[in-house]
Amino acid sequence: MTYEVKVDAFSGPLDLLLHLIHRLEIDIYDIPMAQITSQYIEHIHAMKELELNEASEYLVMAATLLAIKSRMLLPIHEGELEDETFELDAPDPREELVARLIEYKKFKEAAQSLQQLEEERARSFTRPPTDLSHLASVEQLQLFDPNINVYDMLGAFQKMLRRKQLRAPVQTTVKRAEFSIKAQMRSVVTALQRSEGKAMFSTLFPYEEKSELVVTFLSLLELMKRQMITVEQPHNFDDLQVVLIKEEFEDDDDTE
Repeated sequence: MTYEVKVDAFSGPLDLLLHLIHRLEIDIYDIPMAQITSQYIEHIHAMKELELNEASEYLVMAATLLAIKSRMLLPIHEGELEDETFELDAPDPREELVARLIEYKKFKEAAQSLQQLEEERARSFTRPPTDLSHLASVEQLQLFDPNINVYDMLGAFQKMLRRKQLRAPVQTTVKRAEFSIKAQMRSVVTALQRSEGKAMFSTLFPYEEKSELVVTFLSLLELMKRQMITVEQPHNFDDLQVVLIKEEFEDDDDTE
């Protein structure tokens, strides 16, 4: 089963690094490589579990982080200190990465400013809505809470996987899926209705099979795209909360 999701905020490995630096309140000019590499690899594992096609470029960045971390951990031997050719002021192995992050951050902030200008300009006049669905090649996912993005969802998904301690089976058997994303979307909506319209993210995954966990996660993304649920985080580092904002279910054949 394949289900492709395109997310605006999900724009590359540098974007993920900036997100982690912001969440962990790290100085971009003095990045603790052990901590940032550990957090980054956790997100890579979540992408692997979800079988996202975009994961290859993130693996390249993970290898870069590990290489920088290794260079910073290498000890300086006494013989090197006595060697006149050894430079005590050797360049920081993080310099190139920091330069790329700063440059990317500038472009991202410029893009956000241009987007704001575009939105302000669009409000200057009105026109009848135009159906452009025939031009859309990829589904777009819109998150409502600006404080929550897909990286937070992936982090919560990875924490849930660690708690369940999923292990690969000794032998793999190909079997027909017993439920679809559409069916799981209904199950999520029903679970939220029973809990008065709000539930913790982890409580929506009462399963042990990896396939069921992945389908449930994808159903949450689809419900967010349809503006039927939203995800909140009361305080930084708190568990995510899923809130039901629309109960009416429109049937279609897009999610099987």
